[in-house]
Amino acid sequence: MSYEWPRIHKVEDNFYMEISEVVHEQVLTHYGVDEIEELTKEQIRELEYFRVHYLSEYSVLQAGYSNLINMWESSGD
Repeated sequence: MSYEWPRIHKVEDNFYMEISEVVHEQVLTHYGVDEIEELTKEQIRELEYFRVHYLSEYSVLQAGYSNLINMWESSGD
């Protein structure tokens, strides 16, 4: 019988959510805001710069920063 991991997508989803929560908490605390929508365009640019220039392209945190930036962009600011 070959190796299997039933419902592996659930595990991956849980990791993705945990990473996103950690990144969101760090960013909101750093900038002293309560909601992602309160971040300014300049702050988002700082986060994008950090993500591109300081994180490895393989960092697990990439997903959290991408998620946060996408949420901010979707908020209409």
